[in-house]
Amino acid sequence: MNTEPNSTPTHEPRLNRDLRALLASQRVASLGTLNSAGKPFVSMVPFAIEPDSGSLVIHVSQLATHTPNLLADPVVSVMVMQAEVVGAPVHALPRVSFDGVATRLEPNSAAWQAARGAYLARFPEAEPMTELGDFRFMAISLTQARQVAGFGAARSLAPEDLASVLKPL
Repeated sequence: MNTEPNSTPTHEPRLNRDLRALLASQRVASLGTLNSAGKPFVSMVPFAIEPDSGSLVIHVSQLATHTPNLLADPVVSVMVMQAEVVGAPVHALPRVSFDGVATRLEPNSAAWQAARGAYLARFPEAEPMTELGDFRFMAISLTQARQVAGFGAARSLAPEDLASVLKPL
């Protein structure tokens, strides 16, 4: 909600608020890639949001299995899910699955600087890793999403809808 002085408060739909809260509270995602044989591979990646581009940012090592997969076929799927709570039903856990395209960012480019800034704002302890030669920043441009916010609360989001949720209020 916009609460700036002399501005009219704007309404943000509940599902947008829920999605924004989920992405803010969870720092890791499942990343789905395809290997050279076309078989799916799922790994865990820390992620940040670069709001100006509306992309997810990951920092990957050349040693990780998902990195050559990303470079050979940049089409990915990413899932962010609320952590399970002991004793609570798991079938309605809030989650979002994104489809996207990963792009390797050129070191020291404007996009790389923005991605690095967003990533380090979320993971300041990773700063030394940004200096290692085998790590690369990748930006995942999101093409669509499916959000499940609980039983009876699910929707699909187009890129323009995603962009509004990924930008700060």
